[in-house]
Amino acid sequence: MNILITNDDGIYSPGIAALARIAKQFGTVKIVAPDVEQSSMGHAITHSRPLSYRRAPITFEDIEAFRVNGTPADCVALGLHMFPDTQVVLSGINMGPNLGNSMWHSGTLAAAKQATLLGITGIALSTPVGKTEPDFDGLSEWTRDVLKILIENKEPFENKEPALYNVNFPAQPQGIAWTRQSVRLYDGRVVAGEDPMGRENYWITVIPLEPADKGTDRWAVEHNLVSITPLRLDLTAHDELAERVKHEQS
Repeated sequence: MNILITNDDGIYSPGIAALARIAKQFGTVKIVAPDVEQSSMGHAITHSRPLSYRRAPITFEDIEAFRVNGTPADCVALGLHMFPDTQVVLSGINMGPNLGNSMWHSGTLAAAKQATLLGITGIALSTPVGKTEPDFDGLSEWTRDVLKILIENKEPFENKEPALYNVNFPAQPQGIAWTRQSVRLYDGRVVAGEDPMGRENYWITVIPLEPADKGTDRWAVEHNLVSITPLRLDLTAHDELAERVKHEQS
């Protein structure tokens, strides 16, 4: 199996190195990742200037690795151009969760979505981060188990519909759960501050108004379960659409 790995934390992130070491057990790995951090970039595509890539200045053992002056979605588009025989794209392991509503602005998930848009299965992988880096060694067996579930024994990928998955690891997993996206309303807050020069600045933050529902990605991670959420690209509210069409025809 031919595997392309990217992320939104940048080529120097320990998460991408950890994912590459595990992915090597499943096939031939190539890395194409942003040259600088692109967190929360969402599905931005660079269209106003040309992109370029260079070999990574750090080594990933025997894996070819390249850095791109673009977004995570750019890296996937360019990576699939460079390696057209790619069968699956892995994005991560992101340093920070991508749960619930954060899927809308996640650069990690956007890379996986870009793969699916281009006809390739995309898998985003993330884990929380605190005052210290995540324990990627401790997550290695769980990462391997997830990849076994999602990509092992599924060749040839060329004859299958491209899939899209969002995976989130708790800090200390105790199991794996299939989940749905957590959708919660938030109390948006803007916290005013002041920089050392006395100029005003602002932090944008949110506070959830309700707890996570059982069976959702956020609930699973809160209960130390690895969350695997199958996603689709179609955002249409099909129930409302059907009702609207029915009403117009009546």
